Formats: sequence, C-alpha cells, structure tokens
Amino acid sequence: MAFSMNSHSTLGVSSLLFTVFHIAMISSQAAIAVSAAKYNVVSLGAKPDGVTDSTQAFVGTWLAACGSEMPATISVPPGRFLVGGATFNGPCKNNAIRWQIEGVITAPADYNVLGNVGTWLLFQHVDGMSISGGVLDGQGAALWACKASGKSCPGGATTIVFSDSRNIAVSKLTSLNSQLFHIVINGCQNVRLQGMKVFASGDSPNTDGIHVQLSSGVTIMNSKIGTGDDCVSVGAGTTNLWIENVACGPGHGISIGSLGKELEEAGVENVTVKNVVFRGTQNGLRIKSWGRPSTGFAKNILFQHAVMSNVNNPIVIDQNYCPNNINCPGQFSGVKISDVTYQDIHGTSATEVAVKFDCSLKNPCTGIRLEDVKLAYKNNQQPAQASCVNAGGLAFGLVQPSSCL
Repeated sequence: MAFSMNSHSTLGVSSLLFTVFHIAMISSQAAIAVSAAKYNVVSLGAKPDGVTDSTQAFVGTWLAACGSEMPATISVPPGRFLVGGATFNGPCKNNAIRWQIEGVITAPADYNVLGNVGTWLLFQHVDGMSISGGVLDGQGAALWACKASGKSCPGGATTIVFSDSRNIAVSKLTSLNSQLFHIVINGCQNVRLQGMKVFASGDSPNTDGIHVQLSSGVTIMNSKIGTGDDCVSVGAGTTNLWIENVACGPGHGISIGSLGKELEEAGVENVTVKNVVFRGTQNGLRIKSWGRPSTGFAKNILFQHAVMSNVNNPIVIDQNYCPNNINCPGQFSGVKISDVTYQDIHGTSATEVAVKFDCSLKNPCTGIRLEDVKLAYKNNQQPAQASCVNAGGLAFGLVQPSSCL
C-alpha cells in the first residue's frame, strides 16, 4: 500500500509537472504568437521613395492589423511615404494596435488631390491604439499661397482626425505644414497626446495645432506648437480636458471656442491649462464666443502657471467674436461663462490692455477669479491696463494691472 501510494504520489507529481510544463509551453507559444502579429508597410507594398503612391499599402496594413485577434504592431520604417486621403476604420478585433513610425508620411504635393476631401488621415470607431514617433508632412504651403493670392482655391484638408474613438495614445509625433488643422479630436474618450511637435508658418491660415471637440478625458502634455492659428482650440462639448507643459508660438494662443456657433450647442467644462508658455502670440489664454443666442456655456476653467512673452492679448474673454468683422451677428451672446480662474500668470503684453473681459450683456461673466497676476506692457517699461465689460468676480493677492472686476 505504501508503495502503491508512493507510486500514485510520484505519478501525481509527474502529471503535475507535465501539466505545468504544458501550460508553460502554451504560454510561451502564445507569447510568440502575440509578438508575431507584426506588420510592416513596406512588406505590404509601400515604397519609401516619396513618389510612389503608398495609400493602398497603408490601408491594407491597417486592415490586417485591425483584423488580427491578437495585439498588432504596424511599422513604418525610415524613408518618405506618399499617402493620399486614407481612412482607417474600426472597430477592430483587438484593442491594442500600435503604430511605430520612423519615417515621414507625406501628403501629395498637389493640393487639389486632397483639396476638398476635408481630412487627409482619418481614424474612426477605433478602441485601443497608440502612435509613436514619425513625421506627418501636410505640404500645405502651396495652398496657403493660393489662398493669400485671392485666387479660387480648394478648402484644404486636416492632417489627422480621430473621430468617435476611445483609448488613443499618441507620443512624439511631429505634424508639419498642414493644409488646415493639424490634429483634431472629435467625439472621443480617453485620448492622450504627449511630446507632440506641431509647426506651420505664423501666417498660414486656419492651421490650428490641436483641436478638441465633443470629447472627454483628453490630455495634451509636453508639447511644442507653433502655427498660423490657435495652438490648441477647444470646441463645444469638450469636458475634462487637461493641458500641461505646452509651449505656444507663433499662433493665436490657447482658445476655448469659438463657442455659440449654433443655437443648440453642448457646453465646455472642467478644463485645466497649466505650465504653459506663450511667445509672440496674438493671444494667450482666450475664451471666445459669437454674439448670438446659444445654449452653450463654459464653466470650471483653470488657467494656472502661465508665462507671457510679448503677447498681444495675454488674458481675454471675447463674447463678441467676429474675425475680420465680416458678417458679424451683432446680437448678445447666449453663451454663459462662469467660474474661470487665472492663477500665477506673469509676463509681458505687446498691447496696453493686458487683461480684457468683454462679456455678454445678456449673460454676464460670473465667478471670474484673478490670483497672483503680473503683466507689464512693453517689456516692463510701462504699466498695463485691464478692461471689464459685463464681468464679475474677485481678485486675490498681487494683481497687475489692477483688477477691474
């Protein structure tokens, strides 16, 4: 009996060891299988010569990665890849697609190719994707020149749009010379942009750096943005937005709005902008809305730790927004702006009025808070001024120019 029991015990241990070994082998094979879900755009037909149209190769690579039931990596090796308008559709069979980009993805030189498409690279209905590295070259200069000449030109295309997607992470991506907006986050949840570089000429029209709308849980960090429009623009329906460590310039600053474009419009709330630097920009921290009826609002906004260097309008709320004063609605803005805090804002204004609150007569701004604000005019040579219209709030600590709230 003892031998029998020992025999059974030995067999049990052997069986257990075999089972553990078998599980380990399966796990190892699974790990190999997972790591094997790798796709290279060149292997699927893309040419790194900057001349050959690689659009279908990129879309085909996406389809393969999106169709994989295992996590997938898409590699874009060094070189220049010409890609026309491309849509990368989800939902996918996995929620861990990773783009590793070492090369440059370039738009067609002829702006008519993308001119009326609206978007160059569109990701939609994607859940779980990351993009690391690489350069997107929108080749927008020719279209900007066309528009500047007064000729009849196509509208142009936004470089990259993430639409109706969630759990997206983009790091160390460079976007150059977009025809229109560089990066748009539309109808998304949980998006993180980090280490971005976004550049276009200071006189390029409508080349906003990063635009967020109808989205929640978006984070923009550790980035450098210089364009011909807003470095970051925040559209209607944006909630829980965090912007930190961003250098802006040239450009129109970081703007909430324009709001009030529509009568029925979602609001903006819970926005934090901190540790930002503005150099030579048209605006610094701006909230803007059209002078017309609207259900829109902006509330619970924190602007904290900002440095202004020769900025035209360092702090501004403009509820009579109307670019170039063309076709202005000329009514009272229905957008309600409340609970906006400016804390530790220092630097220089290029104009005498460094703080300007031009709020709606029908819906005055409420709960404006100024704390530790020190802005000088003309490199500290003259005192700056503040202007308040229909604005209410409080000032705390040192505030220069003197508060008009």
